[in-house]
Amino acid sequence: MIYPGKIKKGATVGVVCLSSGVLGEPFVKHEIKLIEERLPKEFGLKFKYMPNALKGEEFLKNHPEKKAEDLKVAFLDEEVDIIWSALGGDDTFRTLPHLMNDEFTEIIKKYPKPFLGFSDTTNNHLMLYQLGLATFYAPSLLSDVAELGPEIFTYTKDWLNKLFNSEKNVVIESSPVWYEARTSFDESQLGVWRKERKEEHGHEYLYGEGVVQGDLLGGCLESLSEMITGGRYPDQKEVYEKYQIFPTREQWIGKIAFIETSEERPSPEKLKSMLAVLEDRGVFSAIRGLIIGKPQDEVYYREYKEIYTALAKKYNLPTVFNLNFGHTAPRMVLPYGKPIKINFAKQEIILVDGMLGEKRKEISKMNYLEFVG
Repeated sequence: MIYPGKIKKGATVGVVCLSSGVLGEPFVKHEIKLIEERLPKEFGLKFKYMPNALKGEEFLKNHPEKKAEDLKVAFLDEEVDIIWSALGGDDTFRTLPHLMNDEFTEIIKKYPKPFLGFSDTTNNHLMLYQLGLATFYAPSLLSDVAELGPEIFTYTKDWLNKLFNSEKNVVIESSPVWYEARTSFDESQLGVWRKERKEEHGHEYLYGEGVVQGDLLGGCLESLSEMITGGRYPDQKEVYEKYQIFPTREQWIGKIAFIETSEERPSPEKLKSMLAVLEDRGVFSAIRGLIIGKPQDEVYYREYKEIYTALAKKYNLPTVFNLNFGHTAPRMVLPYGKPIKINFAKQEIILVDGMLGEKRKEISKMNYLEFVG
């Protein structure tokens, strides 16, 4: 596994839209302005939009090859240090035929860079995982950096800085508060805080004892289950069967899996059916432990907790519920392929290593110009 090197001061973010193309629509201009103001102000980062990132929803939905091209360009571009997904969506799988090839594999091996995003971006994370690059299940630009309130949530900002600074031995603490999902994103919401709720549960250690440790692997449960069943689009299952980005049972062995559910807020019965898909692939009999993200707005919180507790007991699986990642606010960062340690006696979770590697490879300008020219 290749771990991207540390991020230099004044690094540049390459902005990509690999699923939804909403970033290019006029109705999000006020959110784009927040991204452009906050990246330099809050993180000391510059930004650069990839060639097709602002072409809008219809264009990108009809041209998945252009989404894929942007990802290639971002890895090759000598100015780009970090690749950051603007948002999720539901059709990232359509980029796979344009990326799962020897050319792209060679690109990421030569020029590994941190790649950030969550939700449907699970597709890109697991694609890159299969090609040998460790990535980051992390806040997205539109959902988090462009939070419409007066500022980025403190917990989210702190976690992004932990990533950018590659801090070691980071204790994963529960946020003391969480925020309800917005129902409106228009300009009238600028400067308006979301409704804040006190965290009443914290991390819930559902099952397990002693200390367990393993490397992280996982993503959004809807995306993971659809990699096996398809169903959202007619061509989805065929594409997944061809490119096989869902990890094999052997790849799950000894891992600490992380899963979370989307803004669709699946019913308890739907949750059971999605977990059964992973169960049939031998995931839960292979992994060493399981961490689960907070359900959005705590919808079905009690029911989910009961389902996960039963799953943990069935497989004698150390399990912790209600962490701040995925479709909740605020959000943390989880690094694919890096070790995490869960201490049930102390009720403590630690990211053991720094999230980044030690050295960043320099990029040949000629290679970039050859590709885009």
